[in-house]
Amino acid sequence: MDLKELVFLLVFIVLSGAFALAAVIASFICSPKAQSKEKSATYECGMKLFSDAKIQFDVKFFNYAILFLIFDVETIFLFPFAVTFNQLQLFAVVEVFIFLALLLFALVFAIKKDILRWQ
Repeated sequence: MDLKELVFLLVFIVLSGAFALAAVIASFICSPKAQSKEKSATYECGMKLFSDAKIQFDVKFFNYAILFLIFDVETIFLFPFAVTFNQLQLFAVVEVFIFLALLLFALVFAIKKDILRWQ
């Protein structure tokens, strides 16, 4: 990179930061300051509120979400293995089977602890 490109890059960074700062300042200046019950109410697409938006979820929903994320990410990790299976050596195949054994252990653990039980 020569000096001219660096100057253009610096000007771009400064102008984009100034634009973002100007947008924040403009929204602060232009926004209404009066507090009211309607202004602080939850937006419900014109519907009248029938309950509070802050409700407690049962822990089992979080357990399902965490388990889904874990197994979903693990599936993503297995995709490159499946694509390059024919070019892999024995060491890589053994590592993947160890990885799958750990996943199976986690699934058995979740089943034994009744984490996957709905009721």
